[in-house]
Amino acid sequence: MNAPPNIADHLVLFMPSGKRGRFPKGTTVLDAARQLGVYVESVCGGRATCGRCQIEVQEGHFAKHKISSSKDSISAIGPKEARYAEKRALPVGRRLSCSATIEGDLVVDVPQDAIVNAQVVRKDADQRVIERYPAVQLCYVEVDEPDMHKPLGDLDRLKAALREDWGFNRLEADAHLLSEVQSILRQGKWAVTAAIHHDDEGDAARIIALWPGLKNEAYGIACDIGSTTIAMHMVSLLSGRVVASAGASNPQIRFGEDLMSRVSYVMMNPDGRQAMTKAVRQEVGKLVDKVATEGGVDRSDILDAVFVGNPIMHHLFLGIDPTELGGAPFALAVSGAVKARAGDLRLNLNPGARLYMLPCIAGHVGADAAAVTLSEGPHRQDEMMLIVDVGTNAEIVLGNRKRVVTASSPTGPAFEGAEISSGQRAAPGAIERVRIDRETLEPRFRIIGSELWSDEPGFAEAIAATGVSGICGSGIIEVIAEMYLSGIVSEDGVIDGAMAAKSPRVFSEGRTFSYLLHDGEPRIAVTQNDVRAIQLAKAALYAGIKLLMEKQGVETVDTIRFAGAFGSFIDPTYAMTLGLIPDCELDKVSAVGNAAGTGARMALLNRNHRREIEETVRRIEKIETALEPRFQQHFVYAMALPNKVDPYPKLAGQVTLPPRKVLSDGGTEGPRRRSREERAARRRR
Repeated sequence: MNAPPNIADHLVLFMPSGKRGRFPKGTTVLDAARQLGVYVESVCGGRATCGRCQIEVQEGHFAKHKISSSKDSISAIGPKEARYAEKRALPVGRRLSCSATIEGDLVVDVPQDAIVNAQVVRKDADQRVIERYPAVQLCYVEVDEPDMHKPLGDLDRLKAALREDWGFNRLEADAHLLSEVQSILRQGKWAVTAAIHHDDEGDAARIIALWPGLKNEAYGIACDIGSTTIAMHMVSLLSGRVVASAGASNPQIRFGEDLMSRVSYVMMNPDGRQAMTKAVRQEVGKLVDKVATEGGVDRSDILDAVFVGNPIMHHLFLGIDPTELGGAPFALAVSGAVKARAGDLRLNLNPGARLYMLPCIAGHVGADAAAVTLSEGPHRQDEMMLIVDVGTNAEIVLGNRKRVVTASSPTGPAFEGAEISSGQRAAPGAIERVRIDRETLEPRFRIIGSELWSDEPGFAEAIAATGVSGICGSGIIEVIAEMYLSGIVSEDGVIDGAMAAKSPRVFSEGRTFSYLLHDGEPRIAVTQNDVRAIQLAKAALYAGIKLLMEKQGVETVDTIRFAGAFGSFIDPTYAMTLGLIPDCELDKVSAVGNAAGTGARMALLNRNHRREIEETVRRIEKIETALEPRFQQHFVYAMALPNKVDPYPKLAGQVTLPPRKVLSDGGTEGPRRRSREERAARRRR
């Protein structure tokens, strides 16, 4: 049991959520928020450098809540906050919750403009038809009534009927049914429907649920637990139809924005693993409620569940400490497929419901990558297919039916808006599409929530509710690619100050230059540091891809698939212009949406797919980028746009690339600059 709160501790109320609790003097406001489950974004791990964890102190007596609050109830601005305010500007009245500590009773407001994680969660399933051969099937039988001359138990006569009518020679029953079987048989007048779970031919089949009479409803859930979002589909096991889909943010974000910060949280907090496991399971439970309500399904009719996730999400969902994944040799506690009762993970489904989790491929390439591989099937074809799931840790698969290789590459959170001065997650108000006039350098853009471009009539009225709040991942990629195509950014990623003579949108900021994208409130500009952050991320991704191409002995790939929610909104032309991916025919580059969710549905609906991916994962060759000496060289070459040494003739046939232009960066051209890039490469390895 948790210890009762100490009345000497200070009462803290968070608005607008209304969550409250008591905390000792000196507790940071961010820690208090995390303990209460209040989402306050923090990307930098409490170093007071990202500025995402802003809060405001409300002053006065709040009679409804029986609390008085004042600015004296929070610590004075310290050196870290002062340094941030000097460099990045902190709005009047705002504090950084990672630095500010509780000194008295407090009412804290989390400004809505700071909650950039209220992203649009892409959750819809694709329309793929999947051949049905589920691990759970419903079997209707009529059972012989008891006979004094044949003293066979009711359960044994049920097994005999199932053996005769359905061919189950090896059949066991779940323990929870032993006390119910007699009443169910009599209620059904000796006619019942049994749910039989038979996943692997080598295992005995099991009766996991029993109903009187004829039952013709059975459902399963397929769930992709991502580090940022969770997507769930409820599927009819009888028809294969997707009954309902839902998505939500992963609540573990409040413990750390990226995977390594969550591992650090576990290492630094004795109850960190339990807290994150509880958070994700509770959110999964909420999603089950949501899809069940939307589909008009009783939770007791959910008999099977398939889950996928990256290795750290995989471990935390299963309740496994992920600490060993935080450093070499990145050891998984379990790499093979996991089979369990759903009740073992406290998922409130049918008492006999089963859970299957796809195998992980390697320490940084998880069950989600296995599901994507199952969905797209590079191992089933002759063409050389590249699959890229872009995230804070990009997962890459390359191969065909002869050979499949895989790796992960540490891209960092820049593609998701972190490390970008005006970056945010994909939410209404975020810039997602950008075009720049090649002559005037004037931009136009489109935001999430409106189909109108910024130069079209009615744009201001259309965005009145959301405004322009920042720039999300797809917008970041497009604006930097457009800046390169317009000559604003050079091949080596330097914003060309000479372009200020052509347009006032290119302006000086100290020793570097920036490009003004939106002259409004807030003012949105792309800085030199923003360009560098994207260069570092895309270079890490491309270097990983290049290593796999070398392992396969190929100079080109035939097809490219972008997986994941973010990948769905990347324009292939701009991805190639930046050099995220190798040169390829543009019509051979496509987004496949939540392919991990599709792979999970395939495993849910057809047990042969489970055997297929288990066998495929055993044959996939894992490449550890940290151990590859050529990763650094590929990384340095990939810092250029699109690449220093690799040609892009197919892209050049579709896009007018600018003349090659290399600029010095504050006098650091040549060996000094390369040294900086090499240091960055070593850090990422």
